[in-house]
Amino acid sequence: MCLKIVILVALVVAVTADHHAFSSQHVHKHDGHHEVVSHGHGHHHDYYTHPKYHFEYKIEDHHTGDHKSQHEERDGDLVKGYYELKEPDGHIRHVHYHADKHSGFHADVKHSTHHVYHHHH
Repeated sequence: MCLKIVILVALVVAVTADHHAFSSQHVHKHDGHHEVVSHGHGHHHDYYTHPKYHFEYKIEDHHTGDHKSQHEERDGDLVKGYYELKEPDGHIRHVHYHADKHSGFHADVKHSTHHVYHHHH
């Protein structure tokens, strides 16, 4: 048992020694009231819950350069969200999107870069 604890502590130290990474997530589902849907003959009914949720996550790993985040929410047929990620060339991709059953999926994509200024004495 003591050997297992020593091995576990050694693994935790080895993994965290060189990595300074951050990851988080949040998911929230709203359970609403059931609605009755009639199909054709009136003898059959389906019961379903109005779809409603929101979630978000974020990853920042300075060792691998993996940086991304997303937030999305849905209320019935409307879905909207946002995500961003750091691309290999250093640009940040920002995407705002929304979708519904009438107009389909739409996304607005923008790129930005972080400028590094060097000050010489």
